[in-house]
Amino acid sequence: MRDFSSDRQWLALNTVTVKSWSLEQAIDGCARAGITAIAPWRDIVQRCGVERAAKLLRASGLTITCLCRGGMFTAADEPGRRAAIDDNRRAIDEAAAIGAGSLILVVGGLPPGSKDLVGAHRQVRDGIAAVLPHARAAAVPLAIEPLHPMTAADRACVNTLAHANDLCEELGEGVGVAIDAYHVWWDPDLPRQVARSAGRILSYHVCDWLVPTRDLVFDRGMPGDGIIDLPRLRGLVEDAGYAGHCDVEILSAENWWKRDPDEVVRICIERHQSVV
Repeated sequence: MRDFSSDRQWLALNTVTVKSWSLEQAIDGCARAGITAIAPWRDIVQRCGVERAAKLLRASGLTITCLCRGGMFTAADEPGRRAAIDDNRRAIDEAAAIGAGSLILVVGGLPPGSKDLVGAHRQVRDGIAAVLPHARAAAVPLAIEPLHPMTAADRACVNTLAHANDLCEELGEGVGVAIDAYHVWWDPDLPRQVARSAGRILSYHVCDWLVPTRDLVFDRGMPGDGIIDLPRLRGLVEDAGYAGHCDVEILSAENWWKRDPDEVVRICIERHQSVV
């Protein structure tokens, strides 16, 4: 594995980790900390204005590992599904404008009032297929991110790396996977599925799983504060050929989001070097 003990060049700051910062503040914070890569979320790119965001990011010299996020393809009716596809095409355009390495897809859960999981899976596949030509034309790879099964009903019905790999093989060029430690650490089939992902790992996200977990979405831990064997997982990912950045992505409403962002960034660097 690569030695991160004294090298932060492979650390990327996912902007949701420092949620109170605007894009401008996140860019400045990375510069102060010597971080060379960033993974912005769409909300702060849109608040900045996509054209201005692209100019600021180009001027900063930061690598933009990915744009978070597209997806949410599932809907209760055809107008809702068309709206989701239109929004994903806009997300692809935003990713292309800022030079993002990929667009992360959190695919959507069951439509409101539905119990049809098979139908939701079909909507996800069809939605990605519908936007894929646009993504290919824009040279923006689509990174399917499987989420923990606890999110299947309301956020993402793709819950295993195996399912994400199946979709990649079905849909073909221009689709890959995003591997997030928080969502896949539990999977007994993980070593085989990470190896199967070789050549299609577009993004790798790190944080930790706290025990007890107090919120299904907003209680992620700083690397080292939970129970995920992060070095082992990174070893699997790198053995599969991934040599990109580790995006520190921490959604933490009751802890890290309440702290001074510069302190959070400093601890992210320390944990990247000592834990990840």
